[in-house]
Amino acid sequence: MSRELMNTKEVAEYLSIHEKQVYALIKENRIPCTRVTGKWVFPKHLIDEWIDKSALEGRSDGKGDRPAMDAIFAAGSNDPVLDILMNSVKRSEFYIFSSSTGSTEGLRLLKEGQIDLAWCHLLDPETGSYNIPQITEMLSGMKIALVHLFFRELGFVSSPGLSKPVRSFDQLGAGEIKFINRQAGSGTRILVDYNLGREGISPSKIPGYAREVYTHMEVGLAVKSGLAECGVATVAVSQLLGLPFEPLVKESFDMVLTQETFFRKGVRRFIDTLSTKELRKVVEPLGNYDFNESGKIIHSAS
Repeated sequence: MSRELMNTKEVAEYLSIHEKQVYALIKENRIPCTRVTGKWVFPKHLIDEWIDKSALEGRSDGKGDRPAMDAIFAAGSNDPVLDILMNSVKRSEFYIFSSSTGSTEGLRLLKEGQIDLAWCHLLDPETGSYNIPQITEMLSGMKIALVHLFFRELGFVSSPGLSKPVRSFDQLGAGEIKFINRQAGSGTRILVDYNLGREGISPSKIPGYAREVYTHMEVGLAVKSGLAECGVATVAVSQLLGLPFEPLVKESFDMVLTQETFFRKGVRRFIDTLSTKELRKVVEPLGNYDFNESGKIIHSAS
């Protein structure tokens, strides 16, 4: 490549930042670049001009004195306990910026280098195991670690107004109960579709099946508000909103990250928080969460 053009790795080295931060700048249209034959390239003279301009703007508004933030980007599944975990590490000046995209999308973003870690709970119907089959396929060739966070219960949350709480997919198949669904690719949606297929229930028979939300709390709020009468969410949502709960499965909620990210001090603090008495005390009223194997590396690839 010409010395006047840099690729993403070269511009990251030139700016002394991580390559993932370059992709974030591209996404925000904050760095001069263009795409040639499917790859991003950066004219060096435009990068130099951009640096000079940024320095002047920083000097004029005082932002140039802002200290670098110790932070990582995450995406994937979600859980109320995960929110508590992420907030707990802020006290140590470490930040996790996370987007609830669903497990499958989180792995895709990790594969593309857009984020540092992904949260996932993906059931493999053939083996009954969680996460390992999917990350082995989707993240082939990457140096990654799969770290267990906690076990949690996932199940039906029902409207108190129903004559009886939903306890099986057969009740949904009768076509009389308004359902609220999760988006395609989320671990919860995969679980729902697997059970419907196993029991021979057509999604078209379920009112509200096509209505999708992105988090467990949105499912609970839809049921609580009367927008729906049933959905599938974590036990924590039922406890927080006072909704009847029928467990379906105890599942492994994990995080997958590059080995480079794994050894960052902030990530280690995040993992260590899982074993603290303070966290257990806060989480205990939210339902049956199991932290006995928290922090264990259950799969790695190099």
